[in-house]
Amino acid sequence: MMKSSNALMDTGFKNLTRFFAFFVFILLAAIMVSLIFGSRETLSKYGLSFLWTNEWDPVNEQYGALVPIVGTLLTSMIALIVAVPVSFGIAMFLTELSPAWLRRPLGTAIEMLAAIPSIIYGMWGLFVFVPIFQRYVQPTLIDTFGSLPLIGSFFSGPPFGIGIFTAGLILSIMIIPFIAAVMRDVFELVPPLLKESAYGLGSTTWEVMWRVVLPFTKTGVIGGIMLGLGRALGETMAVTFVIGNAFRLPESLFAPGNSIASALANEFNEAGGLQKSALIELGLILFLITTVVLACSKVLLLRLSKSEGTKT
Repeated sequence: MMKSSNALMDTGFKNLTRFFAFFVFILLAAIMVSLIFGSRETLSKYGLSFLWTNEWDPVNEQYGALVPIVGTLLTSMIALIVAVPVSFGIAMFLTELSPAWLRRPLGTAIEMLAAIPSIIYGMWGLFVFVPIFQRYVQPTLIDTFGSLPLIGSFFSGPPFGIGIFTAGLILSIMIIPFIAAVMRDVFELVPPLLKESAYGLGSTTWEVMWRVVLPFTKTGVIGGIMLGLGRALGETMAVTFVIGNAFRLPESLFAPGNSIASALANEFNEAGGLQKSALIELGLILFLITTVVLACSKVLLLRLSKSEGTKT
C-alpha cells in the first residue's frame, strides 16, 4: 500500500514538473501567436518590405521598421563593446586582485547598480550625462576621429548630446552589473588547483585569466553576455530619454535615432488601426531578434564544445 502511494506521488510530481517545463513553451507560443495576430494588418499590407522600409508617417499611414531595427542593433552593439571588457575587468579584479576586505562591499555596490530602475538611468542620462557629453566628449571625438578615412563618417555631425552613441553608453552602464556579476560568480567556480598550477608555472594574472579561467568558464561568460544583451535589446525608458526619438536613419553615431522599444513606449498609447498593427509588428521583430541572438549563442557554445573535444 505504501509503495503504491509513493509511486502515485512520484508519478504526480513527475507530471507536474513536466507541465511546468512545457508551460514555458506554451507561453512563448502564446506570445508569438498574439503578436502575429495583432500585426496581421501590416503583415498583409507590407509583407517583408516592412523590414527594409525606413518611412514612418502616421498621417499618410506609411510604416517601415528599418529605423527602429537599426537603432536597436546599433545601441546594443555599442553597449556590448563597452560593457564586456569593463565587466571582465571588474570580475577579474574581484576574484584575483582585490583585497579581501574590499570584495564584499564592491560586489554589493555592483549588485545595487543592477537594482536601479531604468527610468532613473534615463533621467540621469538626460539631465547629467547628455550636457557633459554635448559640451566636452562629442566635440573632442568629432575633432579627433571626424577627419579620419573610413571611420570619420561615424563621428561626424553636430554635437547634440543625445543620439545613438549616447543611448549605447547609457545601456552599457545598465548592463555592466549583470555581466560583471555573472562573470564574477563563474570565475569563483574555477578550482583553485588549476589557477595555482598556472601561477606555479610562472604565468601572470592575465595569462591565468585568459588561458585557464576563461576556457573553464566560457559557457557561463557567454551566458552572462547574452543576459546583458537581452537587457540592452529590450530596454525602453532609459533609451527613450536619450536616443532622440527621430524616425530617420542616423547619419552618424551622434545623430538622433530610434529603437523598437522606444518607438513602442512613445506611440503605443495613442496608436490605433494600422499604426497599432505596425507597432505590434515591431514587437514581433524584437521578439524574433532576441530569439535569433539566443540561438546563435547556443550554436557558438556547441561549436566551442566540439572544438574542445577534438583538441582533447
